[in-house]
Amino acid sequence: MRFILGSSSESRKMMFQRISDIELEIISPEINEDVLKGEKPRSYAIRMANEKLDAVMKKVSSEGFNGDFCIICCDTVCARGRIILPKAENNDDVRYCMQILSGRKHDVFTAVSVYISSKKKKIRKISHTKVKFKRLMDKDIADMVRSGDGVGKAGGYGINGFAESFIISINGSYSGIVGFPLYIIRGILTYIENIRRK
Repeated sequence: MRFILGSSSESRKMMFQRISDIELEIISPEINEDVLKGEKPRSYAIRMANEKLDAVMKKVSSEGFNGDFCIICCDTVCARGRIILPKAENNDDVRYCMQILSGRKHDVFTAVSVYISSKKKKIRKISHTKVKFKRLMDKDIADMVRSGDGVGKAGGYGINGFAESFIISINGSYSGIVGFPLYIIRGILTYIENIRRK
């Protein structure tokens, strides 16, 4: 079976390799990631993961591949209440996110969408984790910006980077915050293994 990760994230590939020796192929989805008016964070994460899956499925279909394959796509959204924080594109975005998250709890949703061709089956799961940041001083935010760690990350930070020193508590999946909930992924791999044994 051909296993495809629909992501341009190197960290997701590395995390997959921690729990499996399956050779993983990377196909980057190209989708519009604009938030719809009134869209809630959980719904947005699910929609993005589903759209990534559809985009990768089209690419695989256009290749004319006839064998069995499995596509795994994820999307991570960081939110405070109904406010969906941006995927930081620059230092100003990182600074904005840190100001919003300072001293507060926030939600991290990672939606997982999987397609298993042999069963013509789509699996959709979501990881929800609550994270609390300490109250950030101006120096904390300046140091975070200077680290360069937040650019390109949902909510302007990576849990396994500089911002880890701001975290008071985590309620949920650590790997879900990273963007690849291993509990869910391993469960899907076990399901696929059981299918192939039958």
